[in-house]
Order: sequence, then structure tokens, then C-alpha cells
Amino acid sequence: MEEEMILKRIVIDPQVCHGKPCIRGLRYPVGAILEYLAGGDSVADILEAFPDLDEADTLACQLYANWN
Repeated sequence: MEEEMILKRIVIDPQVCHGKPCIRGLRYPVGAILEYLAGGDSVADILEAFPDLDEADTLACQLYANWN
């Protein structure tokens, strides 16, 4: 996937999570997913814990962190 397509998964809406960047408006803050990854959780661990996310969502979080 192109970076732009992936980054479109990140939504900033003042009405959702106080305007923090979230995944597809699902109220999963990008920062929380990055904390799981930094803490040693694998992408598979995250997807198991949050079944409404997919691998592209976790990639979008990582790209967003590098982009900002």
C-alpha cells in the first residue's frame, strides 16, 4: 500500500478521543497502539486483542509516528 493510502486510516476529529489521532475513527488512539508496540507486543498480539483492527492499521500508526 502507498503511504498516503495507509495514512488515510488515521483520523483526527475533535469529537473523537478529544482530537487525538485515532485509527479509522474507532476510538483507538494511535499513541496507545504505539505504546503496545514499544512495550514489546507484536502486531499479532495487538490484532488478537483488538479484532476490529487489521495489520494495515498498525502500519498506519507506525508511519504516522515517523511522519510527524
